[in-house]
Amino acid sequence: MVPLQKDIQEESICPICQEHPKEAVSTNCKHLFCRVCLANHVKALGSGNALHCPICRKPCSEEVLGAGYVCQLHQKKVNWFCEDSCLLLCVECLASPECHSHQELTIEKAISHYKERLTRRIRKLKKDLKELQQLKAQEEKKLQDVQVDLGSHPLAAELESQHQAWGQWEDLPQQPLGLLEDISRAIMQHNLLITDMERMARDLDASMLKDASDLLNRSDLQKLKITGHSS
Repeated sequence: MVPLQKDIQEESICPICQEHPKEAVSTNCKHLFCRVCLANHVKALGSGNALHCPICRKPCSEEVLGAGYVCQLHQKKVNWFCEDSCLLLCVECLASPECHSHQELTIEKAISHYKERLTRRIRKLKKDLKELQQLKAQEEKKLQDVQVDLGSHPLAAELESQHQAWGQWEDLPQQPLGLLEDISRAIMQHNLLITDMERMARDLDASMLKDASDLLNRSDLQKLKITGHSS
């Protein structure tokens, strides 16, 4: 992608959308466009046609679109996403023998597919989060009841007055406290995953497909680990 000066970007208007260029890219003939606008123009041309400037019709390299739109190996426009390798593929990549056993989706289908998967996973995580919050409330109530019982126990005053027995008194509530820490940690991790997935589903494009796959894999590993306890 041709580097652009900030002042030039601010003064220019994308000829396609008639707005200030977003993620501005410059063709070889120095016309400025929004990256997405130029990518949509390339898409409308079809895979068999060379890229040309929408303004002056001069040919230009597809690599001006940058990462997420152009194959880094062949510098050709990408049209497919390989779910096995999580790579964006151009027509030359697809002709490679290594790709024949892979699962390829068109960019459009891949974006739709991963948005749907992200949406389903968000719903599941929100359901799990609600159960975790309920479990936390239950354990907090149990801990409160244990502390009340300890405070009213006949031995409480004696244990408190004996310095050598203080360690025994201090250790009594540690088990529920450890469980609450595990639950609180799981709640925080679920909240972070939900936030990341909602942002990914909202902004997903070709350049983010690998990140979407990685995020889904990360959420598969997110387990509620409450060792030594049951809900």
